[in-house]
Amino acid sequence: MRIIELKETVTASNDRDAEVLRGELKEKGTLLINLMASPGAGKTTLLERTIRDMKDRFRIAVMEADVDSDVDARRIEKLGAKAVQAHTGGMCHMDAGMTRAALHELGEEHFDLVVLENVGNLICPAEFDTGAGKKVMLLSVPEGDDKPLKYPLMFTVSDVLVLTKTDVAPYFDFDFEACKRRARGLNPNIEIFEVSSKTGDGFEAWENWLARAIEDWKK
Repeated sequence: MRIIELKETVTASNDRDAEVLRGELKEKGTLLINLMASPGAGKTTLLERTIRDMKDRFRIAVMEADVDSDVDARRIEKLGAKAVQAHTGGMCHMDAGMTRAALHELGEEHFDLVVLENVGNLICPAEFDTGAGKKVMLLSVPEGDDKPLKYPLMFTVSDVLVLTKTDVAPYFDFDFEACKRRARGLNPNIEIFEVSSKTGDGFEAWENWLARAIEDWKK
């Protein structure tokens, strides 16, 4: 009996497509960021504040991936940034082919930064390369500091960990140092920022990193 590893076949094909897409975006000087997190971690709220702060310096677009609805894309459009809503048809992640299709919907306009706000969960999005130049994950204080132990792959593949909703830290038993230690145990090179989208605390460091990433991508 012959056994076929379907997942391995699918991911290998996707990885090849992702490399091609990444190369095309590099030639254009467009940095694609794959933004990943659990539902409710604050992805869209982080993007809203980031866009308000940086839209006069960089041309920014957002691809909102979700199983259904267009709520998040409408929020982004109110800020004057271009946005497209990508419905995944029940799939729990975006892959390179789906990302290419969403990019096509943005049109021929040039962007310095395109953010893919991936489907909300800490499992599937970590397994599929979208062709992004950088992978950024969010972990909110209410979710707990033990998530690196429960979802190690997400922390392993991400370039950046943004700890969000720090303004509510006094109400939760969240050990920041333990979380950072666990994340760096999985990924010694991961960059970590602590932010509050409500108060703006920590955004200067996060946005400075993002600006450097955009400029470095163009080199």
